[in-house]
Amino acid sequence: MTADEMYALCAELFPINRSLTGEGVRATLDILKRECPILEIKEVKSGTQVMDWTIPKEWECEDAYIITPDGEKIADFKERNLHVLGYSVPVDKEFTLEEISEHLYSLSDQPEVIPYVTSYYKERFGWAITHRQREGLKEGSYRGVIKSRLFDGVLNYAECLIPGESDEEIFFTTYVCHPSMANNECSGPVLAAALIKYIQSLEHRRYSYRFVFAPETIGAITYLSRPASFGGEGSGLNNMEYMQRHVIAGFNLSCVGDDRDYSIIRSRYGDTLADKVLLNVLKYHTKDKFSDYPYLKRGSDERQYQAPGVDIPLVGFCRSKYHDFPEYHTSADDMDLVSPAGFEGSFKVMTECIRALEANRTYTLTCFGEPQLGKRGLVPTISSKETYRQTLHLKDMIAYCDGRNDLLGISEIIGASLDECATLAQKLKDAGLIKEIITK
Repeated sequence: MTADEMYALCAELFPINRSLTGEGVRATLDILKRECPILEIKEVKSGTQVMDWTIPKEWECEDAYIITPDGEKIADFKERNLHVLGYSVPVDKEFTLEEISEHLYSLSDQPEVIPYVTSYYKERFGWAITHRQREGLKEGSYRGVIKSRLFDGVLNYAECLIPGESDEEIFFTTYVCHPSMANNECSGPVLAAALIKYIQSLEHRRYSYRFVFAPETIGAITYLSRPASFGGEGSGLNNMEYMQRHVIAGFNLSCVGDDRDYSIIRSRYGDTLADKVLLNVLKYHTKDKFSDYPYLKRGSDERQYQAPGVDIPLVGFCRSKYHDFPEYHTSADDMDLVSPAGFEGSFKVMTECIRALEANRTYTLTCFGEPQLGKRGLVPTISSKETYRQTLHLKDMIAYCDGRNDLLGISEIIGASLDECATLAQKLKDAGLIKEIITK
């Protein structure tokens, strides 16, 4: 999938009115399945207990608006779906300015944007408007209308597994529950779809690759709670238990379409394979400054997959991190905020992570003492200060091929990218000087 194709897919997903449940989620998953036919769309009924949570009722909104004392229609849901408080119960009544103000949401420090506001687990109603508009409201009678309904329905998610030579898995997850926000919502599923196509194109896959598209928080919790799929069927395990045994690295994709920054949100202790590989790629393969956030700055589904007792080895990957860019959770997070270049950069980082994981190995030397490299054509037969510099990484590589370090570890020790280490390792392997240690 090209950068322009990713941007176009984001534009197609952008206007859909998504929430935790409902037709918006299903429409989004249907489009993603069109792009990636191997996706399987699942549903779980409202009221189902999932860990400490209960799947809520399904929400449907047909229309919402306010009629001012002058007869003007404002907060028009059909004009901008962010105008309605997510999961609002239905209402159609007259309000005074004071009364309706209790149900209005705006941002005083960002007076020109509409905020994104929800109330998933407590029934209420409301409208979101710009603070500038709110300040212009005058005394009088307002008619507030929300045509919505809450009913027993289903929560939907989608998943797939791309098998490899091993049943060890690399896990990617993203969410599909935010309405009309390009970076915070649409960019993650778009990148995940592009990665599915990329992985399917690989001639050889050492690992298997699991993808999940689900509503944030409740969707991840639901997925972890479901009976194991893709290799674990009939095992008596749920997805969490199966993934704990098979996932070696995971990545939560969110806010990956802008072109300002790159960000990692570390795992709880910052020491997983996912932490190491993403940091290595960001260090050696991006020319831009990147931000390194501890788990204390989490805010997406890192919370679920890295929760105590769950402990899937997962990190968050963003361009500009959620909460930290001014357009976050507002109407300003539109198609102007994301770009083909932004998608291309994120795609490159994630594919480099996949390449690094596929290439990562642990080696040990096959001879005692430093091997004679010149007779094998691995170093020049003329020795000088310059040739010493040229071959230093190769010699450093040999020094740490002692079975204690994988290529990621050696990369950090000798200050070379994993790509370079993998190339050097292949030369040494072809020369019969190192052999792989199988750790499982």
